[in-house]
Amino acid sequence: MLMLTIDKIDFSKSNGLIPVIVQDISSKDVLMLAYANKEALSLTIKTGKAWFWSRSRNRLWMKGEESGNVQYVKSILVDCDGDAVIYLVEPSGPACHTGNRTCFHNRLENG
Repeated sequence: MLMLTIDKIDFSKSNGLIPVIVQDISSKDVLMLAYANKEALSLTIKTGKAWFWSRSRNRLWMKGEESGNVQYVKSILVDCDGDAVIYLVEPSGPACHTGNRTCFHNRLENG
């Protein structure tokens, strides 16, 4: 496994944002998808807590700042193109604002 630094992440493709997949490090469940800019990724590395860029609120936010459901980041994986990451986390509560463990709790039906 190649070790990278933050300067190898390509923030240029999507208005300075990269997609962040958040995955439970123990269960391997995908908890959520969010976006990060360079500052959010830097804060995540510095604090060990999941930080993102809110596209709707146009600001930085830490997961759990309102709900208390902090995600403790144990590792960050970078994709082969350097333009997406996975946060492997220990969640302290549900990931979804609806109270569900994961944001991916709805199934798409055929037709």
